[in-house]
Amino acid sequence: MTDRRQRTTPTETGTLDRLAGQIHSCQRCPRLVEWREASAAAPPRRFQGEDYWARPVAGFGDPQADLAIVGLAPAAHGANRTGRMFTGDRSGDWLYAALHRAGYANRPESVRSDDGLRLYGAYVTAAVRCAPPANRPTPTERDNCLPYLARELELLGSCRTIVALGAFGWDGALRALRQLGAKASRPRPRFGHGAEAEIADWKLLGCYHPSQQNTFTGRLTEPMLDGVFARARELGS
Repeated sequence: MTDRRQRTTPTETGTLDRLAGQIHSCQRCPRLVEWREASAAAPPRRFQGEDYWARPVAGFGDPQADLAIVGLAPAAHGANRTGRMFTGDRSGDWLYAALHRAGYANRPESVRSDDGLRLYGAYVTAAVRCAPPANRPTPTERDNCLPYLARELELLGSCRTIVALGAFGWDGALRALRQLGAKASRPRPRFGHGAEAEIADWKLLGCYHPSQQNTFTGRLTEPMLDGVFARARELGS
């Protein structure tokens, strides 16, 4: 894969930054607004005294990324706290360690938004931008957020490979691509770990979400996660 480290342009960054500003000010879903703010107002003991982001979270990474990673939503005390996707929670510990092993990140962990993490050739985002109660957005909340994901994928002009973390990320990616005019084949591609689908110019890969429910039980292991990103490298080469 071509080294992308010196290829970010101010125009590309500015365009994504403008979209991020729109995302950060979104108030479309009253239930999610209430939940994200309530989570910030009553943090667990280990985070008491921290200044929570408590707003919608935009994507993060290389504007010229070959690879987009689509998760479910910010964690109430992860990205809702830090303001950056998959930052400050156990799922992020797994994700960024794997991205570092695969050469997509300059460091193996992400604990806060100013910790120096950089992504090379990768962009991390989610189908929903606010922390949802019980990690379960409603269909309406999902649909309110979909235009943001579609626009990010559109602005990531070099991106042709998408890794979907979990069935919700898979569904969100398919729906966002459909908004961009890309139609999946029939029958509709089904999610599974290692599943692959080709939708117009994009290749979609399925990966179990690196949630504690999956990593603690061994449903998702480091070699399994590494295998998905190795395959993403192959598809992007």
